[in-house]
Amino acid sequence: MPPCEVILESRKPVGDATAVYYFQKPGDFEFKAGQFADFTLPGATDTDEKGNTRTFSLANSPHENHLIVATRLRGTAFKRKFDALPTGTPVVMQGPYGSLTLHNNAARPAVFLAGGIGVTPFRSIISQATHKRTAHKMFLFYSVRKPDEAAFLDELKVMQRANPNFKCIVTVTRPDEIKNGWHGETGHITKETLAKWVGDLMIPIYYIAGPPPMVSGMRLMLNEAGINDDDIRSEEFFGY
Repeated sequence: MPPCEVILESRKPVGDATAVYYFQKPGDFEFKAGQFADFTLPGATDTDEKGNTRTFSLANSPHENHLIVATRLRGTAFKRKFDALPTGTPVVMQGPYGSLTLHNNAARPAVFLAGGIGVTPFRSIISQATHKRTAHKMFLFYSVRKPDEAAFLDELKVMQRANPNFKCIVTVTRPDEIKNGWHGETGHITKETLAKWVGDLMIPIYYIAGPPPMVSGMRLMLNEAGINDDDIRSEEFFGY
C-alpha cells in the first residue's frame, strides 16, 4: 500500500514508561494480524541520527476501527516528539510489512512469548482469533517487571473471558516492588513455566517478540528444550 496520512486520535499512558496511541484507520487499509508499519513524523528534521521514521507493530486487529501502536518512552528525540504530538496531528504511515502471523493449522497450539512492549503483535493476533472464533489454542506468556507496566492487560483479560481457547499468563520479574504482593508467576519465562501451562512442548508453534536479548534468550531456551527452529517465529523490538 502507498504511504498515507493517519490522524492521531488519542494517547494513553501505561505505567511510567510506556504509552499507547490510537490513530484513525484509513478505510482501504488492509493487513494481517501481527504485522507492522512505518510511521514518519510530520516535518521533523531534527529528531536524531536515525531520522524521523520508526517501525511499530500494529496492536489492533484487522476488524477493529482504529490503528493502535505502543512504545516504551525512552529518551530519544524521536520518542519525545512522537509522544508530544497533539491530537489531530497527521502522521505518514507506510505498510504493512512482516510475517509474524498466526499459523493455519489449528491442531497445533500457538505459544506467544512477549517481553514488555513485544506484546503488541500478539494483542493483534489474539484479538483477531477471538473475533473470528478460530479453533487455535493460544497461550500468551507475558513477562513484565510489574503488572502496571503491562500494556493491554485489561483487554487481554477480557479476551480470555470471551475465548475459552486463550490463556494469558503474566510473569512478574520484580514482585518485591508490588505493594499488595503478587500471587501469579514470577521470574523470567522458563521451560518449566511453559510445561506447567502448555503440557507437551513439542506440539505448539512458538512466537517470540521483545528486546533482542530477550528474543535470543527465549530462542536458546526453546532450542535447549528440544524445539526445532522451524517451529519458532520471532521479531525483535529495538529500544529507539
